Amino acid sequence: MQDAFGLPQSLLVLGGTSEIALATARRLIARRTRTVWLAGRPSAALESAAAELRALGAGVRTVAFDALDPDSHETVLGKVFAEGDIDLVLLAFGVLGDQAHDERAPTAAVRVAQTNYTGAVSAGLVSARALQTQGHGALVVLSSVAGERARRANFIYGSSKAGLDAFAQGLGDALQGTGVHVMVVRPGFVRTRMTAGLPKAPLATTPEEVAAAVELGLRRRSEVVWVPGVLRVVMAALRHAPRGVFRRLPV
Repeated sequence: MQDAFGLPQSLLVLGGTSEIALATARRLIARRTRTVWLAGRPSAALESAAAELRALGAGVRTVAFDALDPDSHETVLGKVFAEGDIDLVLLAFGVLGDQAHDERAPTAAVRVAQTNYTGAVSAGLVSARALQTQGHGALVVLSSVAGERARRANFIYGSSKAGLDAFAQGLGDALQGTGVHVMVVRPGFVRTRMTAGLPKAPLATTPEEVAAAVELGLRRRSEVVWVPGVLRVVMAALRHAPRGVFRRLPV
């Protein structure tokens, strides 16, 4: 069960090698969390992540999970929930893709969309139903400011995050009064392996800063969290900028 501050004893990470997810897990283990499930494709990286969290004092188990195989989600996640209540599900998987390449290779673009949106819809609904059945818990969805308004430089990724964001908000509304809380997290540019080599962006953040914002959001039972917080104002302005003006902005 979550403690009086909204922090979980048990955590299920969908996307078990995500740097943001692992930073969040480390932070929660230092507070309250004692049981962690890392769900992801079997790999040395997944096992290494599990070993790292075990060294911090948590009981950690891994489970084979593939965002691109929605037919397996109910079975795979059902086995996790059958082991005991899960206080927090952190939906953290996603791919950035390569915009220039993916525009020329539609099947690659579809893979980005299927991972970031279709896979998340499936896993999100399965997790939400399980949380609702146990009568409590939280679902934290890692979205992105890229979903606020699609940019020429990454509109394939941005459109997939826009769909995810809208889905998560609607799911949160649908779960009102059930004991299940949904929180959408919208980071800006996060310095991770996935973004290595990309041009530096203003207001860039780190996995640790996102993790701190997730913890604060859980304590406050926030519905939407921006990282850094000033992006709320920045994106409000960009969202309403005329299209002709937006095209010329260096964003």
